[in-house]
Amino acid sequence: MDELIGQLAAKAGIDDAVAEKTIGIILGFLRTEGPSDKVQALIDKIPGAEAAIATSSNSGGLGRLMGSGLMAVGTKLMGLGLGMSEIQGVARELFRFGRDKIGAGQMGEIIKGTPGLSHFA
Repeated sequence: MDELIGQLAAKAGIDDAVAEKTIGIILGFLRTEGPSDKVQALIDKIPGAEAAIATSSNSGGLGRLMGSGLMAVGTKLMGLGLGMSEIQGVARELFRFGRDKIGAGQMGEIIKGTPGLSHFA
């Protein structure tokens, strides 16, 4: 996880704590909305991913009010201070990392199988 946090922080120009929260939010979204077997394979390849997802999903009442789906993810990420270009950069870096961990084919299936995600790939 530290490797991924460092990459995201450097590429997006954000601090490590925001990068970790961002990873948790995005992976949590993928787990909920994407092809579960492929997403779980990715999560299993990232040590610390489960903890990041758990932390990001414990955002209390506000998180529940935002609902689910891509719009809710965007709202959560903007709440961390990220703009749209930073969100796109973080997503692309996370997907590149995923390709390295589980292969381009499986990562492509996650992207295709998750509503709205192709805009960020």
